Amino acid sequence: MSSNNAAAPYYFVPGPSRWPLLAGLCLLITMAGASAWVNDVSWGPVANLLGIVGTLIVLYFWFGDAIKESEGGLYSQRIDHSYRWSMSWFIFSEVMFFGAFFGALFYARTISMPWLGDMDHKFIWPDYAPHWGGASPAGTVEEFHTMGPFPIPTINTALLLTSGVTLTIAHHALRAGHRAQTAIWLFATILLGAVFMGFQAYEYHHAYTELNLKLTSGIYGSTFFMLTGFHGFHVTMGAIMLSVVLYRVLKGHFTPDNHFAFEGAAWYWHFVDVVWLGLYIVVYWL
Repeated sequence: MSSNNAAAPYYFVPGPSRWPLLAGLCLLITMAGASAWVNDVSWGPVANLLGIVGTLIVLYFWFGDAIKESEGGLYSQRIDHSYRWSMSWFIFSEVMFFGAFFGALFYARTISMPWLGDMDHKFIWPDYAPHWGGASPAGTVEEFHTMGPFPIPTINTALLLTSGVTLTIAHHALRAGHRAQTAIWLFATILLGAVFMGFQAYEYHHAYTELNLKLTSGIYGSTFFMLTGFHGFHVTMGAIMLSVVLYRVLKGHFTPDNHFAFEGAAWYWHFVDVVWLGLYIVVYWL
């Protein structure tokens, strides 16, 4: 596209792209591999790893195309508005995504569990006590221990809250035109996210090996790993997005008045922080 088009009044529409199709295919392989893995199918771990690697490769080239378009002067103010609305609706869809999971947890704890322990079901399971994290009514789930808020979940809460502060400082530095400070505080944010994921991986290992808490540990285990696992996935994706933004900061792509890529990634990261606060209270404390 010629340089004259950068000032054109019409809306820039990119050409056909293969990346959405490839991204969907890689994510399908990732989830199929994960499903096979938890069901002890031999090819599951390999497929899951290939899907993850493929997704990262697709994101690398997809981000590259968007960066080239932006740096090529193809994006006008109308594109900026479009991106802001798109990111807003995307985060709203993520709110609904986690809202469904929180709803499942609420239904299991507040409605299903007391219902299974009422007088009508005492004839079927006379020894069942409707205690969250306790034994299943039919006794089909292996004994396990629940996950408390100390120490790792509380440490992770402090890490994510601190990362929100460092990201805000980086944003203010960018708006003030201090690129070096922006890069330093943005790197600190990514590092805090990486440490968070390291602690979560340790927590999962502790749950499986010492607490016998697994994905198959009844409704408690499935909701615990579903909520914390998907949140961990979002932290990972957010860290990747911020890493790309850090690369662009070092390349000098942003100005104090034109840096929506930074803002969009920051919105996503703050959303992840808020979701974790809900998880920390509902999953680990209540």
